Amino acid sequence: MGVLRLAAGVAAARVGYRLVVGGELTLDTGWGRTVRPLGPFAVPVDAPPEVVFDVIAAPYLGRTPAAMADKLRVLERGTDMVLALHRTALPGGLVAGTVETVRFHRPDRVDFRLVRGPVPHVTEHFLLSADGAGTRLEYGGELGADFWAVGRWWADRVAAAWEAAVRSSFAGIRAEAERRAQVGRRPPIEGENVDPA
Repeated sequence: MGVLRLAAGVAAARVGYRLVVGGELTLDTGWGRTVRPLGPFAVPVDAPPEVVFDVIAAPYLGRTPAAMADKLRVLERGTDMVLALHRTALPGGLVAGTVETVRFHRPDRVDFRLVRGPVPHVTEHFLLSADGAGTRLEYGGELGADFWAVGRWWADRVAAAWEAAVRSSFAGIRAEAERRAQVGRRPPIEGENVDPA
């Protein structure tokens, strides 16, 4: 009988872990909450801030590209704020799921607030500032988890995966913004109509 209870406990723990990681079960009691920073870090982007902002906002405020469909789904869209489901592949075949509000403050700030996910509290921001002819794209925020030492341990693991996902996102934003800026800077090809008017 003891072996069956142990097996049932292990199975329940596995299911609980998958539900928490997947964002389907958020433990939000406020008991022993620890809040830790996310970031800060920044990347230089060889593109104007307006272009970088447009690259960030486009999949949320416009049509989400098919290539991003497995990572992002906009659940509700307004003019300057969306409710979005983000999915991040993790080792071991797990997929982390979060539901967040994303608020756009054109031309220099994007704010994220967690609604549902593997921890009960996350706020984040992307800041864009002119840096010569380019942009400095900065990231920062905070993440909180409950249950004292266990929560601190969990928060550190979630934060590491969270920051890795943002760094990957920044690499994609940088590449696309720089591609768009280069298209705008290239000299016209002979015979190309550059003035549609």
